[in-house]
Amino acid sequence: MLNTLLINLSILFSQPTGISNYARNVFPYLKTLNPTLLTAESYREFNCYSIPDNLTPSQGTKGHFRRLFWTQFKLPQIYKNLKSNLLFSPLPEAPLYSNCRFVVMVHDFIPLRFPKRFSPLTPYHRYYIPQVITQAEHVICNSQSTAKDITDFFQIPASKITPIPLAHDRTHFRFLNLPTSNYFLYIGRQDSYKNLQRLITAFAALPNRGDYELWLAGPTDRRYTPILQTQAEQLGITHQVKFLNYVAYSELPKIINGAIALVFPSLWEGFGFPVLEAMACGTPVITSNLSSLPEVAGDAAILINPYNTGEITAAMEAIANDSKLRSHLSHQSIARANQFSWEQTGQATVEVLSRYL
Repeated sequence: MLNTLLINLSILFSQPTGISNYARNVFPYLKTLNPTLLTAESYREFNCYSIPDNLTPSQGTKGHFRRLFWTQFKLPQIYKNLKSNLLFSPLPEAPLYSNCRFVVMVHDFIPLRFPKRFSPLTPYHRYYIPQVITQAEHVICNSQSTAKDITDFFQIPASKITPIPLAHDRTHFRFLNLPTSNYFLYIGRQDSYKNLQRLITAFAALPNRGDYELWLAGPTDRRYTPILQTQAEQLGITHQVKFLNYVAYSELPKIINGAIALVFPSLWEGFGFPVLEAMACGTPVITSNLSSLPEVAGDAAILINPYNTGEITAAMEAIANDSKLRSHLSHQSIARANQFSWEQTGQATVEVLSRYL
């Protein structure tokens, strides 16, 4: 049968972050299943069904609400008209209480672990997503840690869940043999669960801290950035803490390669792209011993308790002062990163979807 599998690409937009990054990298490997893509873009080598282009996170909250409405009320009719028998969604959204059979991808439950008052993401994760994963034929997720969360939060049996690790762009994130500069690097948003206040405190405690800088790469946020800037001012390190704002994807490999280390002390991650991308560049990594981060880093990084600023400081000091340690971590990192590929992610996804077609 033609059109038995639909792939929901309503999430795709130009900035390659998070879920959009995952969807864009995985769907090309699903071609062997002869799917129809639900997409606002056109891909000549695929069957495509045109959908609105205003359903993405780039349209803010309105985009999310439009996509949820489209998913619930328009998608079942498309599914029926195309005589489909399975929908794959690269995020945990699908038509509820419909005749659509679906497999979804779950990325994390950070809004449940760190709820924010008045955030629409909290009820979305508390009420909508549990219904989606309960009604799904099967659930794919990005780590053993997220699989455990699905079971612990929602009592979904482990037999219904398949963890499939994500990957990185090997042609983009690679060792460039650049001279190391005097900065430690963080990449990501500035939400409180990213733990940047403790990172700044840890940096300020470095012996010879005047020799180093801390670069924070990621979009500034009026809810969090002023707090971090005030903290740096109070600690007397304003000129050493650089807020880079959003760094273009094309520039990331250069600033990663130039760093002494990536310091990523997040309190929770579903996967942790920055850790893998830094390892692919051969840049030493300091990251948390919680959630999925040890799964990504393996023995190729220094794992710290992110609640202990002394441990973060000690790890930064060790990497700054020990060239042998830096070299060892660099070699380990590249070897570790080579164990992840989008081809493997795609093939594992094909195996799961094939069981339900």
